[in-house]
Amino acid sequence: MNRRFVIDAQSLPDLPGMMLVTVEALKALGGSATIHELEEQVIEMEGVTEAEQAFTMPRDENRTRVNYYLAWARTYLKRGGALENSARGVWALTDTGSLITGLEQTQAIHDRVSAEERKRAKAKRLAAKGNDTDLVEPEDVGLKGEGDWKSSLLAVLGAMTPDAFERLAQRLLREAGFTKVEVRGKSGDGGIDGVGVLRVNLVSFQVYFQCKRWKGSVGSKEIRDFRGALQGRADKGLFITTGHFTTHASDEATRDGAIAIDLIDGDRLCDLLKENQLGVQTKMIERVQVHEDWFEGV
Repeated sequence: MNRRFVIDAQSLPDLPGMMLVTVEALKALGGSATIHELEEQVIEMEGVTEAEQAFTMPRDENRTRVNYYLAWARTYLKRGGALENSARGVWALTDTGSLITGLEQTQAIHDRVSAEERKRAKAKRLAAKGNDTDLVEPEDVGLKGEGDWKSSLLAVLGAMTPDAFERLAQRLLREAGFTKVEVRGKSGDGGIDGVGVLRVNLVSFQVYFQCKRWKGSVGSKEIRDFRGALQGRADKGLFITTGHFTTHASDEATRDGAIAIDLIDGDRLCDLLKENQLGVQTKMIERVQVHEDWFEGV
């Protein structure tokens, strides 16, 4: 298979290649997709290895390099008129994007948008009297405003002691409806940190969980090791992490014929803490607008 881009620890990947695969992935998904669906499809189609998925950004170890540069690929395509996205973070092909079939087309969009970006950056530097101006972040509309608080929250969670993080997981599961939640992390019980009971209608399930403060990717090996500890004990497991799961880990978690393991990554963990108001509070800000023309008509 001829790869269109490769991810390593330092160098810039081939963005036009990433743009082309992004378009092809959207076509395979019916023309629209959430960011998560789109990134998983790109990784699967391009055969991005688990090692490549583990590389993180130097200043943000909670964000992988492949996801970061895929966000830039979407940004270039959007600015080139090939993609559009909604406030809910759903990305879709435009008429222009649906006509893209080759690398030369995404290369042309990349070159044009880059030239426009350089002009904007130059204008900003002149306006700022020579001060350097950084490039804007990739456009993931629907996540705007989220990145900052989630990064801050993940930094706080990463600084917690292991036993404190286990107690936080225990509290979260209780808020989610689990009963008899016990933390067993100090027992060295084969990677099992705790157990709880979840009642669904008339049926109760005993669920073992593992919770790890993790920077970067959780791979398929960790899922297999956790499943091994569950053998003969439970029909279901739950893996909670501050990091993220590779596509291989996600596939392993739902592998046919094996104990099912539900996954909660750092992004989902932040959402759950927010929903349950555990250390996260949403403040509504009042905005007052004066309509001068109304007073003129009095």
